[in-house]
Amino acid sequence: MKKILIIGAGMLQAYVIQRAKDLGYYVIAVDMDPNAPGFQYADEYKVINIVDKESCLKYAIEKDIDGVLTAATDYGVLTTSFIAEKIGLKGLDYAVAKVIKNKYEVRKAMAENKVDDTPQFFEVKSEEELNEIQNDIKFPVIVKPADGSGSKGVSRVDNKMELFEKCKEALRQSLSNKVLIETFIVGQEYGVESFVYDAKINVLGIMKKHMTKPPYYAELGHTMPAGISDNLKEKIQKVVTNTISALNINFGSVNMDLLVTSDEKVSIVDIGCRMGGNLIGSHIIPYATGIEYMENMIRAALGEKAEFEPKFEKNIATRLLALTPGKVKELPDFEKYKDDERIKYIFCKLKEGDNILEYKNNLDGCGYVVVEGNTVEEAERIAEELKQRINRDIKR
Repeated sequence: MKKILIIGAGMLQAYVIQRAKDLGYYVIAVDMDPNAPGFQYADEYKVINIVDKESCLKYAIEKDIDGVLTAATDYGVLTTSFIAEKIGLKGLDYAVAKVIKNKYEVRKAMAENKVDDTPQFFEVKSEEELNEIQNDIKFPVIVKPADGSGSKGVSRVDNKMELFEKCKEALRQSLSNKVLIETFIVGQEYGVESFVYDAKINVLGIMKKHMTKPPYYAELGHTMPAGISDNLKEKIQKVVTNTISALNINFGSVNMDLLVTSDEKVSIVDIGCRMGGNLIGSHIIPYATGIEYMENMIRAALGEKAEFEPKFEKNIATRLLALTPGKVKELPDFEKYKDDERIKYIFCKLKEGDNILEYKNNLDGCGYVVVEGNTVEEAERIAEELKQRINRDIKR
């Protein structure tokens, strides 16, 4: 029985741990949280901070693993590639992983290779550096941690007065104490999921993203297919594949967020060398395309044959449960919603007595719904109506 080590055992990694277990592999997991939900599905686990690559490597060697991967978190990418390289397993080159970890280095490489249409970018580590470049910045801009994950510390800035405050906020969210400043682009946001395998870049899906309104920039859900023209689809695929090539990404999942303007200029917003979160890999890609994404990701990490060709196209929409704040008194019976065959999946992490927070970033979400429709528009409508129904049915 082959052994696979999963770096991270949070809610989104739990889907991968469960799938690896179902496939008959011996599953080992690490996470700094002793109560990580994925631990309950693993054959074995240990409480280790996933950014502590040396401790994770020592544990991997001790367990004589056959494969290693992370999913849905940027924090495990460096450790995963470090272990794979040290032990001689399938994985992203460690030198590439170090570049991907730094959003400024990624942006610099993309600019040098002219892969997208982003006009300006800066990296700052201190107030002194910000003072030096402030007159060169053309507003509005987006400010974000250089190594962040999700939407924490991300802000739009319209003038110099806001710039210093928002940069300080982003610095607090950055492990490397660096901030990336980029042009704020008005456009529709999309997510793109790819997998590099056997020297081939497989673009698995383009998803339309639904986002919160300013001042927060957090995901509310996805729709696939994205409802775009063939020309735009081809352009996005070219930008994505050229970016992957420019960054020398040699293996594994690549999750990208990008913005498309009204005149179809394409700008990469973020890149992660891991399976996308918010059910992209676990539910959206499989339901929309028939690609057993997690299964093949696991097999690829173990050096086995993997398959990434789509089998069909279905209309899928998701919504994060971004709910009205309050203390939960009573939860509805979620099974009653599943009478509708168009509803594919509902997950709610709430318990009675929990406090629902105002939705500012992905971590404030209370769960997910996934639905299928005869059209993209129908799928979006059903997903939104289901989310609102659940919100109404929770007693506070």
